[in-house]
Amino acid sequence: MEAQAMLGGAVRVATVFGGSGFIGRYVVKRLAAAGYVVRVAVRDPEAALFLKPMGGVGQVAPLRCDIAVPAQVAAAVGGASVVASLVGILYERRGNRFDSIQAEAPGSIAREAASAGVGRLVHVSAIGADPASDSAYARTKGLGEAAVLAGFPSATILRPSVVFGPEDAFFNRFAAMAALSPVLPLIGGGRTRFQPVYVGDVADAVMAALERADAEGRTFELGGPKVYNFREILEYILQVTGRRRLLVPLGWGLAMLQGRLCELLPVPPLTRDQVLLLKHDNVVAAGAPGLAALGLEPRAVEAIVPGYLARYRRAGPRRDMVMA
Repeated sequence: MEAQAMLGGAVRVATVFGGSGFIGRYVVKRLAAAGYVVRVAVRDPEAALFLKPMGGVGQVAPLRCDIAVPAQVAAAVGGASVVASLVGILYERRGNRFDSIQAEAPGSIAREAASAGVGRLVHVSAIGADPASDSAYARTKGLGEAAVLAGFPSATILRPSVVFGPEDAFFNRFAAMAALSPVLPLIGGGRTRFQPVYVGDVADAVMAALERADAEGRTFELGGPKVYNFREILEYILQVTGRRRLLVPLGWGLAMLQGRLCELLPVPPLTRDQVLLLKHDNVVAAGAPGLAALGLEPRAVEAIVPGYLARYRRAGPRRDMVMA
C-alpha cells in the first residue's frame, strides 16, 4: 500500500513513466522531497528498487507497467495528481522501437491521464523534435509531442538539449572512448553545436512545470549557459581527463558507414540515425522560453562535469593537450 504522504492536509500522488532512467531518477527524488507519493511506472520494477531510498518508507513505489497496454497505463495514473512522462530511447533494439515508445506511448499516457482527471502533465521531449525530420528519433519525438497535446491540451512540453550528469551517455561515452582509442572522430567536421543542460536543472524544470500555472500548455526549450561545437566538447573532455588524442574529421558518408557497423554491437556507440541528428544544431531556438521562464538558472558544464569524469583521468602528470 502506498504511504500516506501528507502535504497541506491532502495526499498527493505523482506517477512517473520512465522514472528509473537517467532523468527520471532525479525527478523521482525531487517529487519525494516535495511530499508526493511517487509511483514509478516501469517495465521491470526489480530494476527500479534503487529508487525506494529516495523517499520515506513506502513513499516511492515501483509499479509494473507496459506502456503499450492502455489498461496498465490507466491503472498507473488512476488517482494521481500529477504525471511526468519521461519515456524515450537512444536507439532501437528488439521490442524497443522509436514509434511505439516515443510516438505512441506518450499519447496513450496523455489520454489516460486526462480520462483519470489528472491535474498536471509534463512530457519531456527533445530539442529538434519534428514530425517531418529525416531522423527517426527526432520524428517520433515530434509525433509524441503532438499526441500528448491532442490527449491533454494543457500539458507542458520540455525540450532539453544534450543532458549531462554523472550517469549521462554523452560526456561519459566520449571520455571512455578517449581512454581506449588514440583517435576520436569529428563527425561532420565537428561543427555541430550543442547547448548541454545539467540533468538536475531538467528535473527542476519538471517540478516547476508541475507547479507553475503559467507553464500549462506551453513548450520550453532547455539549454545550459554556453553553446559548444562538437570539436570543443571533445577538446574539453581531453583537457579534463588529461589525455592527448588525435581528432580526425569524419565525413558524413563515412560516419554513416561507421554507424551501420556499430549497430551490430549490443550497445552501439553510434547509429546511422544519430549521424542524421548530428547534421543539425542542438541549441535553444532564438526567442524560445527556457529555464529562465521557469524561474531557473542553468548550471555550467565546467561546474559539474570534471567531478564525474575524474575516473577517466590519465594516471600520472596532467597532460592537457589535444592534437588537431
